[in-house]
Amino acid sequence: METVELGCEIRQTRPKGLVNRIRREGKIPAVIYGNNSATTAVAVGAAELNARVSGGSRQRILRLKSASSELNDKHVILKEVQKTPVAGKILHADFYEVDLHKPLRLAVPLRFVGRAAGIADGGILSPLEREVQVECLPLEIPEAIDVDVTPLKIHDVLHIASLTFAGNVRPIFDTDFPVVTVLPPTVAEAPVAAAAPVEGAVAEGAAAAAPAAGEKAGDKAAEAAPAKETGGKKG
Repeated sequence: METVELGCEIRQTRPKGLVNRIRREGKIPAVIYGNNSATTAVAVGAAELNARVSGGSRQRILRLKSASSELNDKHVILKEVQKTPVAGKILHADFYEVDLHKPLRLAVPLRFVGRAAGIADGGILSPLEREVQVECLPLEIPEAIDVDVTPLKIHDVLHIASLTFAGNVRPIFDTDFPVVTVLPPTVAEAPVAAAAPVEGAVAEGAAAAAPAAGEKAGDKAAEAAPAKETGGKKG
């Protein structure tokens, strides 16, 4: 695991508006906790933090550089960030202090590599998990766990116990849960098109219905017509 430096300084938490001033100065308010230490409020450079974490692993070990002996040379990992909803700018960061000689547990992303054999038959690769909990020393934290999906055919499932973990990295799980599968192809059934009517032809049922309709019309006409009076000559 690569270790990079990050400058930081202890910050005041009062008054409340001080946080906004820190941001206007191009810094990000943050806290450091863990390793049996008290929570410490700090400020780090916004550009520097973005450069350290963008495009790379959030599990990267950061070595703090500070004028404060309390912070200098401490090792931390980025635990959580709060960002603006639209621009995605970091508003606040949580750092977790680690002891390089003690193992820790954390989530590491899964990286699916290769082309599944079932894709050639129309199958669809379907990841079921995106990360896995592991335990290892801080300097052995992998950026990702590679999952080779090449041998998977349609309906095949790869479970967590089948994955390969390098070095002393150990997966943490209670059940052998599935992480990826290949689904069968899905074909949507096209609706059956109605046959176009032939010119001059009568639709099925129309011929039979026509006489009955005519008879009913005749009956109604007969009922509506006035009856003619008939009678003999009067003597």
